[in-house]
Amino acid sequence: MSQSSASPVLSFSAPTQSPQDRPHAHLWGFADSTFETEGGAIVLRSSRYENGGKPLDRFAPFVEQAVGIAFDPTDRHDPVTPFVPDPLPCDELVVMLAEVVGRDHCTQDAQVRLRHGHGHHLEEIFKVMYDKLDRVPDVVVYPETAEQVQGVLRVAASYHALVVPFGGGTAVTMALSCEGETRAIVALDLARMNRILWLDPESHVACIQAGAVGRSLEAQLREAGYTLGHEPDSIEFSTLGGWVATNASGMKKNRYGNIEDIVLDVTVVTLDGVLTHPCTVPRASHGIDVRKLIFGSEGLLGVVVQATVRVHRAPEVQFYGSLVFPTWQSGLSFMRQLSTWQSVPASVRLVDNLQFQFGRALKPGSGSSIGARLQKLFVEKVKGIDVTQMVACTIVYEGYRSEQEALRSQVGALAKQYGGFSAGGRAGKDGYNLTFGIAYIRDFLLQYWTLGDSFETSVPWGRVNELIAGVKAAVVRSHAEQGLAGRPFVTARISQVYPTGCCVYFYIGFHYKAAQNPLDAFKAIEHEARLAIIENGGALSHHHGIGKLRAPYLARVKSATALDWVNKISWAVDPERVFSSGNQGVPRGRSDR
Repeated sequence: MSQSSASPVLSFSAPTQSPQDRPHAHLWGFADSTFETEGGAIVLRSSRYENGGKPLDRFAPFVEQAVGIAFDPTDRHDPVTPFVPDPLPCDELVVMLAEVVGRDHCTQDAQVRLRHGHGHHLEEIFKVMYDKLDRVPDVVVYPETAEQVQGVLRVAASYHALVVPFGGGTAVTMALSCEGETRAIVALDLARMNRILWLDPESHVACIQAGAVGRSLEAQLREAGYTLGHEPDSIEFSTLGGWVATNASGMKKNRYGNIEDIVLDVTVVTLDGVLTHPCTVPRASHGIDVRKLIFGSEGLLGVVVQATVRVHRAPEVQFYGSLVFPTWQSGLSFMRQLSTWQSVPASVRLVDNLQFQFGRALKPGSGSSIGARLQKLFVEKVKGIDVTQMVACTIVYEGYRSEQEALRSQVGALAKQYGGFSAGGRAGKDGYNLTFGIAYIRDFLLQYWTLGDSFETSVPWGRVNELIAGVKAAVVRSHAEQGLAGRPFVTARISQVYPTGCCVYFYIGFHYKAAQNPLDAFKAIEHEARLAIIENGGALSHHHGIGKLRAPYLARVKSATALDWVNKISWAVDPERVFSSGNQGVPRGRSDR
């Protein structure tokens, strides 16, 4: 696609990756960053994150309190050596694919195939660590151009193989799961298609390849004085193409929009040809816009290879803030009122008391220190707040200095109306950055008999409390019905706000050592939580997507006609069923028609 105007454009070199940025083979995060036990404390071994190398003395006691079972650093559930199933016999397919992308970019390496056969939902990680995945891709290819992508699709169609597009591998919806597939499977990895092709500084538009990883993409834009502003929790590893395919949302969406607001055009390679529009303008009325079908399509219709996006000048200032409220209801009322403003901070998130305590447990130092005791005294005696009921709000301000300083003052005045007060910028930064450590913690605690994961929804303001209460009650009830030891961990936060409602994000967990089948127990709890969300007016997903995990619930949130249209569109654009992996309940393979 050509640039958006005749004005001069900025060009970018291909991003380079330091050896230190190598991701873990199968678990979440960078290979050089991990939580470990040291004596009675837990330590984050990492030089890239704040608090790295410092004992987290309150973390283990918090885990004990959260799940009702003592945390024993010597009682470890050691992972097994990951099992990799053999590929199906497909030598002819491999030869044909190598002719398209080059032999060096076509592999059947066992560990590479395994990594491309799973995302990061708990079930997938648990199976990699302690059980096995029965099916993974048979071959992985790394195309460099749209023409090579189309060549891979033609080969796959002629061989009746399945193609699974792969970006950062961060999906938490089982979208990458291959289990049950009988056809040969080709994982199409877009890692080589990772460049910013051009940026038009006059129109504030850039064209970026779909394999661009969020952290590298943002670093290059910032170096040039720009930002995309899209910052999902997974920004360190997820890709632009994945954001489009899952209809993603970022933590700073208040200022920069969700992915559907950021993308002006998307280029998709299909079996029929290339889907794109040569006219990239702020808005157009050109009839049915088929590009919108790609948002949330999860690889069902084609391969996203690049997108033309809005970019912004890098903000003049960025600073953090935090607020403390005496109760959840007072914090919720503040958030609801703030959402009606025309100007809102880039990110505003409200955490319940348990998640507030979780965040404090991940700070170095002892909760019995002089500073901690003085803070507690100030909150309880001076402010008259019950520390077992208080909640916290973390805020990110970005933009022009005068604009954001005025906004901060206005937000502080609003908070005061609901009994809130400032807890400082440092607490806000720590709370915001906690997001990047959650998945590390999940994988670490699995090795100490504590199992957990996250899920999200969106809900109208009028039903926030009943939805959260319904989910928490469902988790507690399901935990008890299965006779699990200890108590369940369940906590919620409001992570994005809209004038009409908000996104609610949950973490759940429990101690699983005595469970006969930990995965079945987790699935049962997650199922009841999902039903509670739907019954209380929540969305099936706000930004994680559907994949295979949430597909069974689609009939509860979409009409039969809507579901039928998805199937018809899939059959129309993919009659060879090259993309029919089972995501969103679309039938697999030609024989299912």
